[in-house]
Amino acid sequence: MILKSKTIQIRLVEEVDADFILKLRLDKKYNLFLSDVSPDVKAQKEWIKKYKNDEANSEQFYFIIERNDGTPCGTVRIYDLRENSFCWGSWILNEDKTPYAALESALLVYDFGFNQLGFEFSHFDVRKGNEKVISFHKKMGALKTGEDDLNEYFIISKDSVLKIKKKLSVKIQ
Repeated sequence: MILKSKTIQIRLVEEVDADFILKLRLDKKYNLFLSDVSPDVKAQKEWIKKYKNDEANSEQFYFIIERNDGTPCGTVRIYDLRENSFCWGSWILNEDKTPYAALESALLVYDFGFNQLGFEFSHFDVRKGNEKVISFHKKMGALKTGEDDLNEYFIISKDSVLKIKKKLSVKIQ
């Protein structure tokens, strides 16, 4: 399965992506606001193998973000599927990303969660101090629902995303 936008696409992760994922997750430029991961490629491949069972059962979805020329530039994951809401995270984009990769990948995630999985809301957390990402989500229409010592928690509705998509379309034309 591949979901495409103007400059990027997302596809489901495979075991062969383990090296790329580890490189991203272990890079100090990108992992400041991520949970720790083992530097063991074998362990990453085993995690992906286990994850593929969850994917087959529609319990979570882990994507590689690529430029439309096939160059990998990030990851994003959909998980914690609830009655009417999905969570997304593990969102990393490297220096190979396109200028609009953040916006495009977020919109592809929302399109998948809202239109393909049928949810009306998305919930997610952002590590405190990750002001750039917090600002991005607020501009998209996300509402803060709480916080703890580590994270700020947000929710966004399908309607809010549709409004921002409409607003962006007007600006682009």
